[in-house]
Amino acid sequence: MQQPVRSLASLSDADLVDNAKRGDHAAFREIMTRNNQRLYRLARMLLKDDAEAEEAVQEAYLRAFTGLDGFRGESALATWLTRIVLNEALGRKRRMRPTVELEVVETLQQQEAQIISFPTIDGDPERHAAQREIRRLIERAIEALPEPFRLVFVMRDVEEMSIDETAAFLGIRPETVKTRLHRARRLMRNALDQRLASALKDTFPFAGPRCTRITEAVLRRLEDLAPPAA
Repeated sequence: MQQPVRSLASLSDADLVDNAKRGDHAAFREIMTRNNQRLYRLARMLLKDDAEAEEAVQEAYLRAFTGLDGFRGESALATWLTRIVLNEALGRKRRMRPTVELEVVETLQQQEAQIISFPTIDGDPERHAAQREIRRLIERAIEALPEPFRLVFVMRDVEEMSIDETAAFLGIRPETVKTRLHRARRLMRNALDQRLASALKDTFPFAGPRCTRITEAVLRRLEDLAPPAA
């Protein structure tokens, strides 16, 4: 009896990579669907621009997919892809403006953080509209964090990555991750009321059209790179 075909969603990362190495575009699509939101959020945190973040994610996927032989399975596929997109985004950021030394950032973060007052939404009949505005306020507060703290904050508190995973991605010690996260949280608390914490998971929503746009763009470019059929 013929074995049933397993759905792509049920395949492990290793199986997906094997299929992708054979040029299976459905496997490419599934890999991107699984990882798009995290990669976009991280690129967006670094670049602070939607279009630049999308381009960074696309370029990172192309680098990854055209170099799949470099994926040895020693780390999770998501980990491997995250390193690539961080390198791409950091490279773009360096080209956009001079790098700010960490010592300067450390000094700036010690200054008094600006306190922002937010309206309450209790009893507001336009609750959903208010929640959208609260989400935008949270996004702006995250963007205002100095870059070293912003990256750690997003990785740990938004993406819920482990301390060791975050340290490996950023090339810093776990103790440094803890220190930067503590400082980032302190700055956020100075800007946001504790009642807004429940809205944190909705920051920078990865809308369906953006996910589809990135996925389709990468697949088109992979087709352009494929050698002509014999």
